Amino acid sequence: MDLLNSSEEMAAWAKAEGLKGHRIGFVPTMGFLHTGHVSLMERLRPRVDRLVVSIYVNPLQFGPNEDLDRYPRDPEGDSKKCRDAGVDALFMPPELYPDGFSTAVTVDRLTDGLCGASRPGHLDGVTTVVARLLNLVRCDEACFGEKDFQQLMVIRRMVRDLAIPVQIVPGPLVRDADGLALSSRNKYLSTADRAKGLTLHRALFAMREAEAAGEKRARVLLAIGQASLDVDVLDYLELVDAETLTAIEHVDRPARALVAAKVGNTRLIDNVAIGPELSWT
Repeated sequence: MDLLNSSEEMAAWAKAEGLKGHRIGFVPTMGFLHTGHVSLMERLRPRVDRLVVSIYVNPLQFGPNEDLDRYPRDPEGDSKKCRDAGVDALFMPPELYPDGFSTAVTVDRLTDGLCGASRPGHLDGVTTVVARLLNLVRCDEACFGEKDFQQLMVIRRMVRDLAIPVQIVPGPLVRDADGLALSSRNKYLSTADRAKGLTLHRALFAMREAEAAGEKRARVLLAIGQASLDVDVLDYLELVDAETLTAIEHVDRPARALVAAKVGNTRLIDNVAIGPELSWT
């Protein structure tokens, strides 16, 4: 596995592999890798000739009172996980942006609600770093997890709008044995916090089961979900059109139930598909 520590090294590696006619797959991460990240690598590995993983804790997507400085890091453990997953190149730059960097990439409408409303600037930071990474890696396919569903849909729209020649491959959300959505931030949870965190997926699954049993009214489904939650601060619980991320009144199209909440000092997110299956083509 090649270890690349600068944008110049990454760009040179990608150019050389492209000249060989190799298809490149890419999984961008912020490190402290878990089974969910590895599942994205495993999803791309058989589809491409060369697999790249990046690890960079992107300051542009953190607000002033968020956990940038204490975001968990484990470079040695991450390197081993990547090597074991068959990664060909691990890109770990200490800094990704050149001096004087002054560009931002913004996707309108899809970023208006959900985390876009509660974390101003966060999704602009995501699209900006992903755009730069895609240009450096020159990948044919890039895999993003459905756990950050709004992020996935925003990146998908950015790639389409800017004609970036990459296929965005969704990776299914991965849960721990108790149902909690895997996240690098789960390490912050105390036993009591984790018990509260488990109510996120219980609320979402209660909504999905009620819809499958015939309840299509969004307000009723949301009330069912709300009744199952036990969190310290609820950011949002919403039922939206899976493509546009706008609120719906009835489940008559592919939809997503999404929740974000704080338990203790840790912000958790989760989501489930509800209604007809979403087409990713």
